[in-house]
Amino acid sequence: MNVKLNVKQVAAAAAFGLAFAAPAFAQEVVKIGFSGPLSGGAALYGKNVLDGMQMAVAEINAAGFEVAGKKYKFEIVALDDKYNPSETAINAQRLVQESKTPAILVPHSGGGLALQVNNEQNKYLLLSYTSVPQITARGNKLTLRIPPEFTSYVPAFVKHAMTKYGKNLAFAHGDHDYAKAWTAVFKPAWEAAGGKVVIENPMSYNRAADFYSGVSRALAAKPDVMFIGGASEPTGLVVKQARELGFKGGFVIIDQAKMDEMAKVIGGYGPLEGSIGVLPLVEDKTPDAQNFVARFQKAYPGRIPSSEVSLNYTAVYLTAEAMKVAGTVTDATAIRAALDKAAKQLTPAHNPNSLDGVDEKGGTLADTRVAVIENGKVKEVKLSSLK
Repeated sequence: MNVKLNVKQVAAAAAFGLAFAAPAFAQEVVKIGFSGPLSGGAALYGKNVLDGMQMAVAEINAAGFEVAGKKYKFEIVALDDKYNPSETAINAQRLVQESKTPAILVPHSGGGLALQVNNEQNKYLLLSYTSVPQITARGNKLTLRIPPEFTSYVPAFVKHAMTKYGKNLAFAHGDHDYAKAWTAVFKPAWEAAGGKVVIENPMSYNRAADFYSGVSRALAAKPDVMFIGGASEPTGLVVKQARELGFKGGFVIIDQAKMDEMAKVIGGYGPLEGSIGVLPLVEDKTPDAQNFVARFQKAYPGRIPSSEVSLNYTAVYLTAEAMKVAGTVTDATAIRAALDKAAKQLTPAHNPNSLDGVDEKGGTLADTRVAVIENGKVKEVKLSSLK
């Protein structure tokens, strides 16, 4: 049979097909945005966050994802902001306008606070990987704070460090917003417990690799304890250089820095003797945590996951589950309203940090885990025993 179609007929047929195919195609991919440091001193930190997200997406897509009877595929659209809140804001506009992302994950408080200026107006959910209380205290109705508030660590950190080493404290933390938020809470708590701050000397953890001058200045004030923290690698360098300069005291390490990652920089846990910080995920002996570590190492051979990996892995699963509960992949308000119910429906395999729910302000609920270094080994301690 010889069928002839003129140009107008072909064009009409194509237009008819596109009219039906285009909407289906546009809705079959759910894009989640990421804006975080993928270069500079905090690049490893940003990569850990992104790897956790990508691991979740790979699993969700392999299992199949369906909302309101329609199948979707997840995709992460990742942009580098170099830990700069101004860059985060620019990236967010690009993600919303070009990729139509219903949610954007940002792993630093400065960037999260910058996005809260207009995320409600632009109708996207901010997935904020920061434990600063301000991110939920502002009353933003389209925010999820992924980790629990850091304030729960402070009394235990103060008691341990002051009891073991003494009352003179040197602040030698990073100069970024998150470290400043920690300092604003930790300083009055230290002083209220009878301690003395002998020097405040924040350093540019995200832009420097040599901290000898800053550490020397801090040690000249003769502290018993150093308060440190930023991304893991530069925090490890601060410890290394402090020990090389003869510091014998203890370290209080903010939760952004992970002791197992620092150990890679300083040659093991030995230089961290007496320090207190968050329990490394790899040292968490609960079955769910160990199962997650094993699955991550299978997906990323030779790597050890941190809590940045696991918590942001869970954040993607939580967002996906909330979409199912809400019956939409685009309505950020409905997705936000479904988060608490979704959190309670997560399987242990998808929730290795045992998040219990999401409060009315958008903060996750969970027990915080603390560890100290004793005789060169990680030892978990109960918060109740240190308060």
